[in-house]
Amino acid sequence: MTKVYAWPALATLASLAVYYYTMFRVSGARYKYKVPVPQTTGNLDFERFFRVQQNTVEQLVFFVPALWLFSFYVSPMWGGILGGVWALGRFIYAQGYYAEAKKRGPGFAISSLTGVVLWVGALINIIRALLA
Repeated sequence: MTKVYAWPALATLASLAVYYYTMFRVSGARYKYKVPVPQTTGNLDFERFFRVQQNTVEQLVFFVPALWLFSFYVSPMWGGILGGVWALGRFIYAQGYYAEAKKRGPGFAISSLTGVVLWVGALINIIRALLA
């Protein structure tokens, strides 16, 4: 049973790696743009880095339960694959947003769509399980 859930487990770790990456980028941006703790505004370049990290935290709250519910009720392999795509989308989002706020769209779309697929797939199959 443990091996079956290795795919979503890897996707969870990948999503946490993306989160840690964004966290460390915020630390570097604080130093580079001279934004002391606990300040979160004042330099627009820093604010982009901060928003990437904050938005990633916000998205993790939706993504992680959707990933695991999808994996339990639909497919651990497909949950893991979609979870990996989500993590890649968040990385693309971060890179785009770091460059310029207008460039965050493709990564946001990738991660948002995969999150919705995970959620909808889980919902449909949970309802099916309840009706069976």
